[in-house]
Amino acid sequence: MLISLLLMGYIMVVGQETTPTVICAQGKVLESLSFHSKILGRDVKYSIYLPPDYSTSSRSYPAVYLLHGYTDNETAWVQFGEVNRYANQAIAAGEIPSMIIVMPDAGVTWYVNDYLGKTRYEDMFMQELIPYMEQTYRIRAAKEFRGISGLSMGGYGSLVYSLHHPDMFAACVAFSAAVWTDDEIISMDPKQYDGWLSSLYGPAKTPKDRLSDHYRKNSVLDLVKAIPEAHKKDVRFYIDCGDDDFLYRGNSALHVLMRDLNIPHEYRTRDGEHSWVYWRTGITDGLKFIGMSFHR
Repeated sequence: MLISLLLMGYIMVVGQETTPTVICAQGKVLESLSFHSKILGRDVKYSIYLPPDYSTSSRSYPAVYLLHGYTDNETAWVQFGEVNRYANQAIAAGEIPSMIIVMPDAGVTWYVNDYLGKTRYEDMFMQELIPYMEQTYRIRAAKEFRGISGLSMGGYGSLVYSLHHPDMFAACVAFSAAVWTDDEIISMDPKQYDGWLSSLYGPAKTPKDRLSDHYRKNSVLDLVKAIPEAHKKDVRFYIDCGDDDFLYRGNSALHVLMRDLNIPHEYRTRDGEHSWVYWRTGITDGLKFIGMSFHR
């Protein structure tokens, strides 16, 4: 009996000692750095995630530009989204390649140029931010190694950028994107429109006047309709919006439109609302989707 007990204990100890331990190497987050933008005439803040092997290698890396939502800033995806933790885990598990994640501050610009051309955030992003990142960090400067993603206002920005500049991004992952149909824009409460969108698209005397030329130039649905047949596969799209999200209508309309136009994309509707819980639980799959574009 004693021998049996000792033998069982030995087996348990051996089993415990031989259980593999997964060590998750830690990447590095540099938070709230800045560079000077001549286009905006001010400094632009950004945070950046460098993968675990960045400091020990001399190689260059693909990059994902990860955009925050309305009223957030360059710290949100780390502070609330914990994107560094999820990236560390996914890299350690071999689910995504080592990548750099750039998180710029956009204030409430919606990531595009305003109707007056005074706040040219999109021009700054394309002409200054991306070149600065690729010159300052070891980032591969090519479309096939560049992805873009974001949530809410940032989801809108990621879609607009990939549609305005399909030569710049291999993949786009939009979470709970701020996409509205024309009817939603027209019927939007005046206080909501004035507070959110009038500085972007311009003031409107009547609800129908909200559908201005500048609105059309930056409407995700209009831009999708304008994609030439030969370029429908230029960017890989992934759209994810919760079933209880107030932005469900625009995201659903985008999916239906892309299906009708035979534009390849992935569409996800999970249980959830417009919240960090939803975005945290989706970011790994989003990074996997973009990471697939970095492979051959």
